Order: sequence, then C-alpha cells, then structure tokens
Amino acid sequence: MPGTMTAGGNAPPLIQATFEDALAKLPDGYVDGYFGNRPWGVTVKRSEDGKRTWLYGEELGGTDIVSFNLYHLAGSGPTLKPCEMSSAKVVEFVLGFVPSTAKAASRP
Repeated sequence: MPGTMTAGGNAPPLIQATFEDALAKLPDGYVDGYFGNRPWGVTVKRSEDGKRTWLYGEELGGTDIVSFNLYHLAGSGPTLKPCEMSSAKVVEFVLGFVPSTAKAASRP
C-alpha cells in the first residue's frame, strides 16, 4: 500500500489521521469482526497513560495474524511498530476491519 505509515510512524497526514481514527474506534478488549470477508478475532489494549496501543488479531479458522504497537511519545509523532509484518499490512487491516459486535458500537 503506497504512502502508508512507515515503521517510524511517517505517513501522509490524511492516512495517518484516518488510521489513528479507525484504531481509536475499536473497543478495548476482545471483539469479533470481519476483514476481507473473513472472520477475525481482535484484542486491543491501551496503556493507562495513553502512550501505547497494542493490537493482536487472528483470522478465525485461518492462519493470518496482525500484531503491532503504536506509541505516542513526547517530542515525536506516533510511532508504529509492527510485529514481523509490514506497516502497510497493519494500516490496511485497521482501516478494513469491521467489528461485528455491539461492544464496538459502544465506544465513543
């Protein structure tokens, strides 16, 4: 996915803002949903100080995974640290994942 966030968190402002907005809408904890017409289970954890968001997703009944940390540290913009995959895969997943439970809709 050309122009997506790099491992250092660099992305065109619109893509970065869209990615962060989509991530912020995901609920804390576990949620089922769909990505690419396949069922996924996703867990999101956020640090109490708001400086770190962790996401781990598994394709249910399949073998694909998505895992990353997003850091918000003073003096630097957001830093995306994918776990053994490309930043493009992470961004594409977060933008394309559709939660299927009411829990996702309850987050402001």
